[in-house]
Amino acid sequence: MNTLIALPAFNEKKDIGLIISQIKKYDLDILVIDDGSTDGTQEQLSKIDDINTIAHEENLGYGQTIVDAFKYGISNNYDNIVTMDCDGQHTPDEVQVFLTQIANYDIVSGSRYLIEDNKHDPNIPPDRYAINMEITRTLNKITKLNLTDAFCGFKAYKIGALKEMKLTENGYGMPLQLWIQAWKLELRIKEVPVKLIYNNASRSFSGELDEPAIRLSYYKEIIKREMNKDARNRVTV
Repeated sequence: MNTLIALPAFNEKKDIGLIISQIKKYDLDILVIDDGSTDGTQEQLSKIDDINTIAHEENLGYGQTIVDAFKYGISNNYDNIVTMDCDGQHTPDEVQVFLTQIANYDIVSGSRYLIEDNKHDPNIPPDRYAINMEITRTLNKITKLNLTDAFCGFKAYKIGALKEMKLTENGYGMPLQLWIQAWKLELRIKEVPVKLIYNNASRSFSGELDEPAIRLSYYKEIIKREMNKDARNRVTV
């Protein structure tokens, strides 16, 4: 199977070289989507051989980096795509789990909370955990998908499934749009446990989304909006 691994990056100069070197042992094509970094990430990437890059001139948002990765995977005829963060919160040694499982599913999603003990880790930022759990419960009430982690970015997708989606959300709420569309399309979904790592518990969501109440409201609005769309209105990403 022809698999692409996609890394969204924003100001990741410090860690990105090491992460890519660890991924290369799996002999996968690598795509880095640099979302308007200002710390020299792009210069660092230019020194690394055998990778593909997309560079946004300005910061367009996490969701847009993933959508651009999907478009790249579709247009270059890959069979599967794996997405993972490159800030050290996802570990390349877990990529193999996704490569093994995706043969039997449309989406294989990492979960930091399939392991019960992880829920009590003192390093989890309380507001981020609380919002994740509330949104995950909301999704499960609607979809009966029985998810445990709505926001983990470590995922594998079949490109054929992505062709059925219309993903337009460019912010951090894009995964919620994806989950609702996946449910409407009756895709085969599996969660797999991944390590719980928080290297930067104080990470900014930028602007007003740093306020938990506003962030929660934003997420709920995406779910509401997506639920009001006709599932039959499908176009490619």
